[in-house]
Amino acid sequence: MSAPAFELGGLHHLALVCKDMEKTVDFYTNTLGMKLNKGFDLDGGYGQHFFFDMGGGQELAFFWFRDAGEAQPGIASAANLVASGKGTITSAHGSMNHVAFSVSPDKIDGYREELVARGVDCSEVVNHDDVVTGEASRTSNVPTDKTWLRSFYFFDPDGVMLEFCATLSAGVPIADLPVNADGVKANGELITGAG
Repeated sequence: MSAPAFELGGLHHLALVCKDMEKTVDFYTNTLGMKLNKGFDLDGGYGQHFFFDMGGGQELAFFWFRDAGEAQPGIASAANLVASGKGTITSAHGSMNHVAFSVSPDKIDGYREELVARGVDCSEVVNHDDVVTGEASRTSNVPTDKTWLRSFYFFDPDGVMLEFCATLSAGVPIADLPVNADGVKANGELITGAG
């Protein structure tokens, strides 16, 4: 196998589209505490582009377009929060499902409490366990020695699902066989639990 053609240094920025830049700026600066690095009108007066500091040299960017279509939850974005019990988090092919921000394991519970106190509807903290598919539940009520990640989910003012995610362990580097467009694995099997 030859060396990769590109040396990537991680995420530079992720660009999303908002309905109201004022609400977006307020949420990301005053609710989440991000620094607004830059914001400008686009040439021709058809929109704006703003950049927020996510830490580690990475930015979250937003466009506001005068002619943007309305949000389509469940198509262009997730309709429900993970672990909300209100339905699936499915979104369409080519959509952006959610943005996960890395946080310290010792701060995740406090961060959730702070966001709830600020009026943000958050999921419960989910303990994502590192287990072999089908042998045990992927989540637990409390962190255990099998917990890989702890996270919780919430929506921004435009319905973009966000996640605060803390890594507890490196996890085991295994992966199930991927499925094709029909949901079938290369060995002919379906996803575990599908019938």
